[in-house]
Amino acid sequence: MTKKQVIELIELLKAYYPDAKCSLNFKNSFEMVISVMLSAQCTDERVNKTTPSLFAKYSTPEAFAKAPLSDIEELIKPCGFHKTKAKHIKDLSAMLLESYNGLVPNSMNELIKLPGIGRKSANVIMLEAFNTPMGIAVDTHVKRVATRIGLSKQSDPLKIEQDLLKLIPSKYIADINHIFIWHGRLTCKAINPKCSTCPISSLCTYNKKNGSV
Repeated sequence: MTKKQVIELIELLKAYYPDAKCSLNFKNSFEMVISVMLSAQCTDERVNKTTPSLFAKYSTPEAFAKAPLSDIEELIKPCGFHKTKAKHIKDLSAMLLESYNGLVPNSMNELIKLPGIGRKSANVIMLEAFNTPMGIAVDTHVKRVATRIGLSKQSDPLKIEQDLLKLIPSKYIADINHIFIWHGRLTCKAINPKCSTCPISSLCTYNKKNGSV
């Protein structure tokens, strides 16, 4: 696919999903970090139902660092993998206090040093908390959309991200993080994708291969 076609594709999706944005609710960068950690293997909807009671009790790195691990586990249990996530939250909070004056670093290199934060999460945090998109967060939706459309033949998220960054002009990176997720959730679903109503069907490799266009 040429860069001209990629831009056309992005513009079509932007028009189709004008309200596309991050689905997680947060008030500051620290809440964003915790929400992103909880969203691993969990829906944003479930995270948003869990965080109000969590942040009502613990809202700062200091509070989480001092909190009993068992209490954090119980509060985040609905999000799954609660023991691992609780430990990461507590360790991350302690590291913020020890190394970053209690503040979330606004650097990709520093974010990925934090417990429980990989490149995908760091990309989300940089965009949503600091409005500084540094890359593309390749979750299951973005992976599916990118490979189906024909923008990447890779299976590894890091390699998919690199393929996308080579094709997509930098001014569209923030858009991609939102519209690909929305497209994956609402149209390009894992099972029974809605190809007949897809706004980019004429550009999609999957559609052409399956004779849907």
